[in-house]
Amino acid sequence: VQLQASGGGSVHTGGSLNLACAASGLTFDDYAIAWIRQAPGTEREVISCISGSSRTQYNAESVKGRFTISRDNVKRTLYLQMDSLKPEDTAVYYCHRPPNNWGPGTQVTVSS
Repeated sequence: VQLQASGGGSVHTGGSLNLACAASGLTFDDYAIAWIRQAPGTEREVISCISGSSRTQYNAESVKGRFTISRDNVKRTLYLQMDSLKPEDTAVYYCHRPPNNWGPGTQVTVSS
């Protein structure tokens, strides 16, 4: 299984980024996939998760109303649209298929 996240970058407060995670080596629509982030010196935080069918979604309180998770099962790709970014969103963002599959992460930096 391979998960490759992309789309990170540096933006100012209030900016937007759209992360993508391309998956291979699995029957993509059979699995829930999550976005997880980790800032320096902090624990990993599950910020969004989506079921294989997209019918069930979870968003952490810290990102509700600002981030939108989605997936395209034909393209085998997971997305995270991030709007109204804040400096506290600065972290490395990972896509994760529980329990053991992780992508290498993409850096998001938000400056004030």
